[in-house]
Amino acid sequence: MSGTFWAERAWLGEGPVLDQVEMQVAGGRFTSVRTGVAQPASDAERLAGLTIPGLANCHSHAFHRALRGRTQRAGGTFWTWRQQMYAAAARLDPDLYFELALATYREMAATGITSVGEFHYLHHDPDGAPYQDPNTMSHALIAAAKQAGIRIALLDTCYLASQIGSPPEGVQLRYSDGNVEAWRDRVDALVATAGDEPDVVVGAAIHSIRAVPRAQVTGVVGWVAERQVPLHLHLSEQVEENEASLAAYGATPTAVFAEEGALGPRTSAVHATHLAPTDIRMLGAEAGYVTICPTTERDLGDGIGPTRELSSAGARLTLGTDSHAVVDLFEEMRGVEMDQRLASRRRGHWTAEQLLVAATRTGHESLGFPDGGRITTGGRADLVTLDTASIRTAGTGAGVEGAVFAATAADVSSVVSGGRLVSTGADRPDIARSLERVIARVWEER
Repeated sequence: MSGTFWAERAWLGEGPVLDQVEMQVAGGRFTSVRTGVAQPASDAERLAGLTIPGLANCHSHAFHRALRGRTQRAGGTFWTWRQQMYAAAARLDPDLYFELALATYREMAATGITSVGEFHYLHHDPDGAPYQDPNTMSHALIAAAKQAGIRIALLDTCYLASQIGSPPEGVQLRYSDGNVEAWRDRVDALVATAGDEPDVVVGAAIHSIRAVPRAQVTGVVGWVAERQVPLHLHLSEQVEENEASLAAYGATPTAVFAEEGALGPRTSAVHATHLAPTDIRMLGAEAGYVTICPTTERDLGDGIGPTRELSSAGARLTLGTDSHAVVDLFEEMRGVEMDQRLASRRRGHWTAEQLLVAATRTGHESLGFPDGGRITTGGRADLVTLDTASIRTAGTGAGVEGAVFAATAADVSSVVSGGRLVSTGADRPDIARSLERVIARVWEER
Protein backbone atom coordinates (compact mmCIF):
# COMPACT_ATOMS: atom_id res chain seq x y z
CA MET A 1 0.00 0.00 0.00
CA SER A 2 3.07 2.26 0.03
CA GLY A 3 6.25 2.65 -1.99
CA THR A 4 7.62 4.33 -5.10
CA PHE A 5 6.80 3.61 -8.73
CA TRP A 6 8.66 4.94 -11.76
CA ALA A 7 6.95 4.85 -15.16
CA GLU A 8 8.83 5.01 -18.41
CA ARG A 9 5.89 6.87 -19.92
CA ALA A 10 2.55 7.77 -18.35
CA TRP A 11 -0.78 9.34 -19.20
CA LEU A 12 -1.97 10.93 -15.97
CA GLY A 13 -5.67 11.13 -16.81
CA GLU A 14 -5.61 14.17 -19.08
CA GLY A 15 -3.20 15.99 -21.36
CA PRO A 16 -0.21 14.50 -23.18
CA VAL A 17 1.75 11.38 -22.38
CA LEU A 18 4.73 12.30 -20.20
CA ASP A 19 8.14 10.69 -19.83
CA GLN A 20 9.87 9.44 -16.69
CA VAL A 21 7.15 9.81 -14.08
CA GLU A 22 7.87 9.07 -10.41
CA MET A 23 4.89 8.33 -8.15
CA GLN A 24 5.14 7.96 -4.40
CA VAL A 25 2.35 6.11 -2.62
CA ALA A 26 1.26 5.84 1.01
CA GLY A 27 -1.99 4.52 2.44
CA GLY A 28 -3.12 3.46 -1.02
CA ARG A 29 -2.96 7.01 -2.43
CA PHE A 30 -0.52 9.05 -4.44
CA THR A 31 1.44 11.37 -2.15
CA SER A 32 3.67 12.75 -4.90
CA VAL A 33 3.70 12.71 -8.70
CA ARG A 34 6.78 14.11 -10.47
CA THR A 35 7.63 14.10 -14.15
CA GLY A 36 11.02 14.16 -15.86
CA VAL A 37 12.73 12.07 -13.16
CA ALA A 38 15.52 10.62 -15.25
CA GLN A 39 17.02 8.41 -12.57
CA PRO A 40 14.50 6.33 -10.57
CA ALA A 41 15.17 5.67 -6.91
CA SER A 42 16.92 2.39 -6.17
CA ASP A 43 13.84 0.99 -4.44
CA ALA A 44 11.34 2.14 -7.08
CA GLU A 45 9.15 -0.36 -8.90
CA ARG A 46 9.98 0.26 -12.57
CA LEU A 47 7.08 0.22 -15.03
CA ALA A 48 8.27 -0.26 -18.61
CA GLY A 49 5.87 0.77 -21.36
CA LEU A 50 2.88 3.10 -21.07
CA THR A 51 1.19 3.53 -17.69
CA ILE A 52 -2.37 4.81 -17.36
CA PRO A 53 -4.81 5.14 -14.43
CA GLY A 54 -6.87 2.17 -13.33
CA LEU A 55 -9.91 1.26 -15.44
CA ALA A 56 -13.51 1.27 -14.20
CA ASN A 57 -15.88 -1.47 -15.35
CA CYS A 58 -19.20 0.26 -14.79
CA HIS A 59 -21.56 -2.58 -15.66
CA SER A 60 -20.99 -6.18 -14.62
CA HIS A 61 -23.14 -9.22 -13.99
CA ALA A 62 -20.45 -11.49 -12.50
CA PHE A 63 -22.34 -14.76 -12.96
CA HIS A 64 -22.72 -14.16 -16.71
CA ARG A 65 -19.04 -15.12 -17.04
CA ALA A 66 -20.24 -18.73 -16.97
CA LEU A 67 -22.08 -18.15 -20.27
CA ARG A 68 -19.03 -17.34 -22.41
CA GLY A 69 -18.59 -19.84 -25.23
CA ARG A 70 -22.00 -21.38 -24.55
CA THR A 71 -24.53 -18.78 -25.62
CA GLN A 72 -22.59 -18.32 -28.87
CA ARG A 73 -23.31 -21.87 -30.04
CA ALA A 74 -26.58 -21.04 -31.78
CA GLY A 75 -28.56 -18.14 -33.16
CA GLY A 76 -31.54 -16.42 -31.60
CA THR A 77 -32.23 -13.10 -29.96
CA PHE A 78 -31.71 -11.33 -26.66
CA TRP A 79 -34.80 -13.12 -25.39
CA THR A 80 -33.52 -16.63 -26.22
CA TRP A 81 -30.13 -15.72 -24.72
CA ARG A 82 -32.00 -14.71 -21.56
CA GLN A 83 -33.27 -18.26 -21.09
CA GLN A 84 -29.68 -19.54 -21.02
CA MET A 85 -28.80 -16.83 -18.53
CA TYR A 86 -31.69 -17.93 -16.31
CA ALA A 87 -30.34 -21.49 -16.38
CA ALA A 88 -27.03 -20.27 -14.95
CA ALA A 89 -28.74 -18.09 -12.36
CA ALA A 90 -30.75 -21.06 -11.08
CA ARG A 91 -27.58 -23.05 -10.30
CA LEU A 92 -25.77 -20.68 -7.95
CA ASP A 93 -25.59 -20.86 -4.17
CA PRO A 94 -23.59 -18.37 -2.06
CA ASP A 95 -20.39 -20.43 -2.00
CA LEU A 96 -20.41 -21.12 -5.74
CA TYR A 97 -21.31 -17.49 -6.45
CA PHE A 98 -18.34 -16.33 -4.39
CA GLU A 99 -15.96 -18.63 -6.28
CA LEU A 100 -17.30 -17.59 -9.69
CA ALA A 101 -17.21 -13.89 -8.79
CA LEU A 102 -13.67 -14.22 -7.39
CA ALA A 103 -12.38 -15.83 -10.59
CA THR A 104 -14.22 -13.23 -12.70
CA TYR A 105 -12.91 -10.30 -10.67
CA ARG A 106 -9.39 -11.71 -10.80
CA GLU A 107 -9.74 -11.77 -14.58
CA MET A 108 -10.83 -8.13 -14.44
CA ALA A 109 -7.89 -7.17 -12.22
CA ALA A 110 -5.43 -8.85 -14.60
CA THR A 111 -6.83 -6.76 -17.48
CA GLY A 112 -6.43 -3.40 -15.70
CA ILE A 113 -9.84 -3.00 -14.03
CA THR A 114 -9.49 -1.59 -10.52
CA SER A 115 -13.16 -0.76 -9.82
CA VAL A 116 -16.30 -2.67 -10.78
CA GLY A 117 -19.96 -1.70 -10.75
CA GLU A 118 -21.80 -4.95 -9.98
CA PHE A 119 -25.43 -4.77 -11.11
CA HIS A 120 -26.61 -7.35 -8.60
CA TYR A 121 -30.06 -8.93 -8.61
CA LEU A 122 -29.40 -12.55 -7.58
CA HIS A 123 -30.62 -12.00 -4.02
CA HIS A 124 -32.47 -15.04 -2.65
CA ASP A 125 -32.44 -18.82 -2.82
CA PRO A 126 -33.71 -20.59 -5.98
CA ASP A 127 -37.27 -20.70 -4.61
CA GLY A 128 -37.27 -17.01 -3.81
CA ALA A 129 -36.92 -17.42 -0.04
CA PRO A 130 -34.46 -15.11 1.72
CA TYR A 131 -31.28 -16.65 3.08
CA GLN A 132 -30.81 -16.52 6.85
CA ASP A 133 -28.85 -13.36 6.14
CA PRO A 134 -30.92 -11.79 3.34
CA ASN A 135 -27.75 -10.18 1.92
CA THR A 136 -25.64 -13.34 1.79
CA MET A 137 -25.19 -13.10 -1.98
CA SER A 138 -24.17 -9.44 -1.75
CA HIS A 139 -21.57 -10.26 0.89
CA ALA A 140 -20.19 -12.99 -1.37
CA LEU A 141 -19.64 -10.42 -4.15
CA ILE A 142 -18.02 -7.91 -1.82
CA ALA A 143 -15.70 -10.55 -0.39
CA ALA A 144 -14.75 -11.70 -3.89
CA ALA A 145 -13.86 -8.18 -5.01
CA LYS A 146 -11.74 -7.62 -1.91
CA GLN A 147 -9.85 -10.86 -2.38
CA ALA A 148 -9.27 -10.05 -6.06
CA GLY A 149 -7.84 -6.65 -5.10
CA ILE A 150 -10.42 -4.38 -6.73
CA ARG A 151 -13.00 -2.03 -5.26
CA ILE A 152 -16.70 -2.59 -5.81
CA ALA A 153 -19.84 -0.50 -6.20
CA LEU A 154 -22.50 -3.05 -5.22
CA LEU A 155 -25.52 -1.79 -7.16
CA ASP A 156 -28.30 -3.60 -5.36
CA THR A 157 -31.03 -4.10 -7.93
CA CYS A 158 -34.77 -3.77 -7.44
CA TYR A 159 -36.53 -6.40 -9.57
CA LEU A 160 -40.27 -6.93 -8.98
CA ALA A 161 -41.90 -8.10 -12.23
CA SER A 162 -41.25 -10.47 -15.12
CA GLN A 163 -42.65 -7.86 -17.50
CA ILE A 164 -44.95 -4.88 -17.16
CA GLY A 165 -48.05 -6.05 -15.30
CA SER A 166 -46.84 -9.62 -14.62
CA PRO A 167 -45.33 -11.05 -11.42
CA PRO A 168 -41.92 -12.74 -11.33
CA GLU A 169 -41.83 -16.34 -12.46
CA GLY A 170 -39.32 -19.18 -12.43
CA VAL A 171 -35.80 -18.15 -11.50
CA GLN A 172 -36.92 -14.52 -11.33
CA LEU A 173 -38.38 -15.36 -7.91
CA ARG A 174 -34.89 -15.22 -6.45
CA TYR A 175 -34.45 -11.71 -7.86
CA SER A 176 -37.50 -10.21 -6.19
CA ASP A 177 -38.12 -8.77 -2.73
CA GLY A 178 -41.86 -8.58 -3.45
CA ASN A 179 -42.19 -4.81 -3.22
CA VAL A 180 -40.00 -1.75 -3.02
CA GLU A 181 -40.46 -1.37 0.75
CA ALA A 182 -39.02 -4.85 1.34
CA TRP A 183 -36.19 -4.04 -1.08
CA ARG A 184 -35.39 -0.88 0.89
CA ASP A 185 -35.39 -2.75 4.20
CA ARG A 186 -32.98 -5.37 2.87
CA VAL A 187 -30.61 -2.82 1.34
CA ASP A 188 -30.68 -0.73 4.53
CA ALA A 189 -29.45 -3.84 6.34
CA LEU A 190 -26.69 -4.25 3.76
CA VAL A 191 -25.59 -0.65 4.25
CA ALA A 192 -25.50 -1.22 8.02
CA THR A 193 -23.08 -4.13 7.62
CA ALA A 194 -21.04 -3.17 4.54
CA GLY A 195 -21.60 0.52 3.88
CA ASP A 196 -18.54 1.68 5.82
CA GLU A 197 -16.15 -0.94 4.46
CA PRO A 198 -13.15 0.50 2.61
CA ASP A 199 -13.31 0.31 -1.17
CA VAL A 200 -17.04 -0.55 -1.09
CA VAL A 201 -19.96 1.61 -2.23
CA VAL A 202 -23.49 0.31 -1.75
CA GLY A 203 -25.60 1.89 -4.48
CA ALA A 204 -28.89 1.02 -6.13
CA ALA A 205 -30.22 -0.15 -9.46
CA ILE A 206 -33.61 -0.29 -11.13
CA HIS A 207 -33.41 -3.34 -13.33
CA SER A 208 -35.55 -1.90 -16.14
CA ILE A 209 -38.95 -0.46 -16.98
CA ARG A 210 -40.06 -4.09 -17.43
CA ALA A 211 -39.01 -5.26 -13.98
CA VAL A 212 -40.04 -2.38 -11.69
CA PRO A 213 -43.64 -1.10 -11.87
CA ARG A 214 -43.85 2.61 -12.44
CA ALA A 215 -45.56 3.17 -9.08
CA GLN A 216 -42.59 1.65 -7.25
CA VAL A 217 -39.79 3.51 -9.05
CA THR A 218 -40.04 6.47 -6.68
CA GLY A 219 -39.32 4.19 -3.73
CA VAL A 220 -35.88 3.43 -5.19
CA VAL A 221 -35.33 7.06 -6.19
CA GLY A 222 -36.14 8.22 -2.68
CA TRP A 223 -33.71 5.75 -1.12
CA VAL A 224 -30.94 6.94 -3.46
CA ALA A 225 -31.65 10.58 -2.59
CA GLU A 226 -31.47 9.80 1.13
CA ARG A 227 -28.18 7.95 0.79
CA GLN A 228 -26.63 10.15 -1.93
CA VAL A 229 -25.32 7.11 -3.82
CA PRO A 230 -25.17 6.01 -7.46
CA LEU A 231 -28.30 4.80 -9.26
CA HIS A 232 -27.96 2.60 -12.34
CA LEU A 233 -30.69 1.29 -14.64
CA HIS A 234 -31.04 -0.68 -17.86
CA LEU A 235 -32.61 1.60 -20.47
CA SER A 236 -34.05 0.85 -23.91
CA GLU A 237 -31.75 -2.07 -24.62
CA GLN A 238 -34.44 -3.68 -26.79
CA VAL A 239 -37.10 -2.30 -29.13
CA GLU A 240 -39.65 -4.58 -27.42
CA GLU A 241 -38.94 -2.80 -24.14
CA ASN A 242 -39.87 0.53 -25.68
CA GLU A 243 -43.02 -0.91 -27.22
CA ALA A 244 -44.12 -2.37 -23.89
CA SER A 245 -43.57 0.95 -22.13
CA LEU A 246 -45.51 2.88 -24.76
CA ALA A 247 -48.39 0.39 -24.54
CA ALA A 248 -48.54 0.43 -20.74
CA TYR A 249 -47.65 4.04 -19.91
CA GLY A 250 -47.99 5.98 -23.14
CA ALA A 251 -44.35 7.05 -22.89
CA THR A 252 -40.86 5.77 -23.61
CA PRO A 253 -38.81 4.26 -20.76
CA THR A 254 -36.69 7.43 -20.67
CA ALA A 255 -39.78 9.62 -20.30
CA VAL A 256 -41.23 7.40 -17.58
CA PHE A 257 -37.99 7.43 -15.60
CA ALA A 258 -37.69 11.18 -16.07
CA GLU A 259 -41.23 11.77 -14.81
CA GLU A 260 -40.59 9.58 -11.75
CA GLY A 261 -37.37 11.42 -10.89
CA ALA A 262 -35.00 8.54 -11.69
CA LEU A 263 -32.75 10.55 -14.00
CA GLY A 264 -30.12 12.88 -12.61
CA PRO A 265 -26.39 13.49 -12.16
CA ARG A 266 -25.92 10.29 -10.12
CA THR A 267 -27.82 8.09 -12.60
CA SER A 268 -26.16 5.79 -15.12
CA ALA A 269 -28.40 4.70 -17.99
CA VAL A 270 -27.01 1.39 -19.22
CA HIS A 271 -27.15 0.62 -22.97
CA ALA A 272 -29.47 3.50 -24.02
CA THR A 273 -29.59 1.88 -27.44
CA HIS A 274 -33.00 2.65 -28.93
CA LEU A 275 -33.74 6.29 -28.15
CA ALA A 276 -35.99 8.91 -29.68
CA PRO A 277 -34.54 12.42 -30.13
CA THR A 278 -36.57 13.58 -27.12
CA ASP A 279 -35.05 10.77 -25.04
CA ILE A 280 -31.56 11.94 -25.96
CA ARG A 281 -32.40 15.50 -24.95
CA MET A 282 -33.85 14.35 -21.60
CA LEU A 283 -30.82 12.23 -20.76
CA GLY A 284 -28.43 15.00 -21.74
CA ALA A 285 -30.31 17.64 -19.77
CA GLU A 286 -29.92 15.61 -16.59
CA ALA A 287 -26.11 15.45 -17.09
CA GLY A 288 -26.02 11.86 -15.91
CA TYR A 289 -23.98 8.97 -17.24
CA VAL A 290 -24.60 6.62 -20.15
CA THR A 291 -22.88 3.25 -19.83
CA ILE A 292 -22.13 1.58 -23.14
CA CYS A 293 -21.13 -2.09 -23.37
CA PRO A 294 -20.21 -2.62 -27.04
CA THR A 295 -19.04 -6.24 -26.87
CA THR A 296 -22.26 -7.38 -25.16
CA GLU A 297 -24.47 -5.19 -27.32
CA ARG A 298 -22.91 -6.81 -30.40
CA ASP A 299 -23.05 -10.31 -28.93
CA LEU A 300 -26.75 -10.01 -28.10
CA GLY A 301 -27.67 -8.18 -31.31
CA ASP A 302 -28.96 -5.21 -29.31
CA GLY A 303 -27.99 -2.51 -31.77
CA ILE A 304 -25.77 0.58 -31.76
CA GLY A 305 -26.60 3.39 -29.39
CA PRO A 306 -26.30 7.11 -30.30
CA THR A 307 -23.24 7.80 -28.16
CA ARG A 308 -22.08 10.91 -29.95
CA GLU A 309 -25.52 12.49 -29.84
CA LEU A 310 -25.87 11.65 -26.15
CA SER A 311 -22.52 13.20 -25.35
CA SER A 312 -23.32 16.32 -27.36
CA ALA A 313 -26.57 16.64 -25.39
CA GLY A 314 -24.68 16.56 -22.08
CA ALA A 315 -24.52 12.90 -20.99
CA ARG A 316 -21.20 11.51 -19.75
CA LEU A 317 -19.85 8.31 -21.31
CA THR A 318 -18.77 5.29 -19.24
CA LEU A 319 -18.07 1.69 -20.20
CA GLY A 320 -18.88 -1.83 -19.01
CA THR A 321 -18.32 -5.45 -19.93
CA ASP A 322 -21.88 -6.49 -18.92
CA SER A 323 -22.24 -10.18 -19.86
CA HIS A 324 -18.45 -10.69 -20.11
CA ALA A 325 -18.51 -12.01 -23.67
CA VAL A 326 -14.98 -10.69 -23.26
CA VAL A 327 -13.40 -8.82 -20.36
CA ASP A 328 -11.37 -6.16 -22.14
CA LEU A 329 -12.00 -2.45 -21.53
CA PHE A 330 -9.67 -1.61 -24.42
CA GLU A 331 -12.02 -3.45 -26.78
CA GLU A 332 -14.98 -1.64 -25.21
CA MET A 333 -13.26 1.73 -25.71
CA ARG A 334 -12.53 1.26 -29.37
CA GLY A 335 -15.87 -0.47 -29.85
CA VAL A 336 -17.66 2.80 -29.10
CA GLU A 337 -15.84 4.51 -31.95
CA MET A 338 -15.87 1.58 -34.37
CA ASP A 339 -19.60 0.97 -33.97
CA GLN A 340 -20.29 4.64 -34.68
CA ARG A 341 -18.18 4.33 -37.83
CA LEU A 342 -20.26 1.39 -39.01
CA ALA A 343 -23.51 3.22 -38.30
CA SER A 344 -22.47 6.49 -39.94
CA ARG A 345 -19.94 5.26 -42.54
CA ARG A 346 -17.42 7.88 -41.41
CA ARG A 347 -14.53 8.01 -38.94
CA GLY A 348 -13.54 10.21 -36.03
CA HIS A 349 -16.46 10.37 -33.59
CA TRP A 350 -14.39 9.87 -30.42
CA THR A 351 -10.74 10.64 -29.76
CA ALA A 352 -8.49 8.21 -27.93
CA GLU A 353 -8.23 10.59 -24.97
CA GLN A 354 -12.01 10.96 -24.70
CA LEU A 355 -12.41 7.18 -24.61
CA LEU A 356 -9.66 6.80 -22.00
CA VAL A 357 -11.35 9.43 -19.82
CA ALA A 358 -14.59 7.46 -20.09
CA ALA A 359 -12.82 4.25 -19.06
CA THR A 360 -10.96 5.85 -16.15
CA ARG A 361 -11.97 9.12 -14.50
CA THR A 362 -15.62 9.33 -15.55
CA GLY A 363 -16.16 5.66 -14.87
CA HIS A 364 -14.86 5.90 -11.32
CA GLU A 365 -16.98 8.99 -10.69
CA SER A 366 -20.15 7.16 -11.79
CA LEU A 367 -19.46 4.36 -9.31
CA GLY A 368 -19.00 6.66 -6.34
CA PHE A 369 -15.18 6.74 -6.40
CA PRO A 370 -14.57 10.34 -7.55
CA ASP A 371 -10.93 10.23 -6.44
CA GLY A 372 -10.08 7.39 -8.84
CA GLY A 373 -9.05 7.32 -12.48
CA ARG A 374 -6.27 9.93 -12.32
CA ILE A 375 -2.59 9.81 -11.46
CA THR A 376 -2.53 12.82 -9.18
CA THR A 377 -1.53 13.68 -5.63
CA GLY A 378 -4.25 12.53 -3.24
CA GLY A 379 -5.89 10.22 -5.77
CA ARG A 380 -6.28 6.48 -5.42
CA ALA A 381 -3.02 4.81 -6.38
CA ASP A 382 -4.12 2.70 -9.36
CA LEU A 383 -1.70 2.06 -12.21
CA VAL A 384 -2.13 -0.03 -15.36
CA THR A 385 0.97 -0.60 -17.46
CA LEU A 386 0.80 -1.66 -21.09
CA ASP A 387 3.50 -3.42 -23.07
CA THR A 388 4.19 -1.02 -25.93
CA ALA A 389 6.40 -3.48 -27.80
CA SER A 390 3.97 -6.35 -28.33
CA ILE A 391 2.98 -7.53 -31.78
CA ARG A 392 -0.14 -5.38 -31.44
CA THR A 393 1.40 -2.19 -30.07
CA ALA A 394 4.85 -2.15 -31.65
CA GLY A 395 5.31 0.85 -33.91
CA THR A 396 2.23 2.71 -32.66
CA GLY A 397 4.24 5.43 -30.93
CA ALA A 398 3.48 4.30 -27.36
CA GLY A 399 0.78 6.96 -26.99
CA VAL A 400 -2.90 6.99 -26.15
CA GLU A 401 -3.91 6.19 -29.74
CA GLY A 402 -1.98 2.93 -29.57
CA ALA A 403 -3.48 2.12 -26.19
CA VAL A 404 -7.06 2.59 -27.37
CA PHE A 405 -6.94 1.50 -31.00
CA ALA A 406 -4.31 -1.26 -30.92
CA ALA A 407 -3.83 -2.67 -27.41
CA THR A 408 -5.89 -5.43 -25.85
CA ALA A 409 -6.17 -6.76 -22.33
CA ALA A 410 -3.39 -9.18 -23.22
CA ASP A 411 -0.97 -6.23 -23.36
CA VAL A 412 -1.48 -5.34 -19.69
CA SER A 413 1.82 -6.20 -18.03
CA SER A 414 1.15 -5.06 -14.46
CA VAL A 415 -1.70 -3.66 -12.39
CA VAL A 416 -1.51 -1.69 -9.14
CA SER A 417 -4.76 -1.16 -7.21
CA GLY A 418 -4.78 1.06 -4.14
CA GLY A 419 -1.00 1.01 -4.08
CA ARG A 420 -0.83 -2.79 -4.12
CA LEU A 421 0.49 -4.83 -7.02
CA VAL A 422 -2.43 -7.14 -7.86
CA SER A 423 -1.31 -8.61 -11.17
CA THR A 424 1.92 -9.01 -13.13
CA GLY A 425 0.64 -11.31 -15.86
CA ALA A 426 2.26 -14.31 -14.18
CA ASP A 427 -1.05 -15.00 -12.43
CA ARG A 428 -3.00 -15.50 -15.66
CA PRO A 429 -2.56 -19.29 -15.92
CA ASP A 430 -3.84 -19.67 -12.35
CA ILE A 431 -6.81 -17.39 -13.08
CA ALA A 432 -7.60 -19.46 -16.17
CA ARG A 433 -7.52 -22.69 -14.16
CA SER A 434 -9.80 -21.16 -11.52
CA LEU A 435 -12.29 -20.08 -14.18
CA GLU A 436 -12.21 -23.51 -15.78
CA ARG A 437 -12.88 -25.28 -12.47
CA VAL A 438 -15.65 -23.04 -11.19
CA ILE A 439 -17.52 -22.79 -14.51
CA ALA A 440 -17.41 -26.58 -14.83
CA ARG A 441 -19.04 -26.74 -11.37
CA VAL A 442 -21.77 -24.33 -12.46
CA TRP A 443 -22.75 -26.57 -15.35
CA GLU A 444 -22.14 -30.01 -13.85
CA GLU A 445 -25.04 -32.47 -13.76
CA ARG A 446 -27.24 -32.04 -10.67
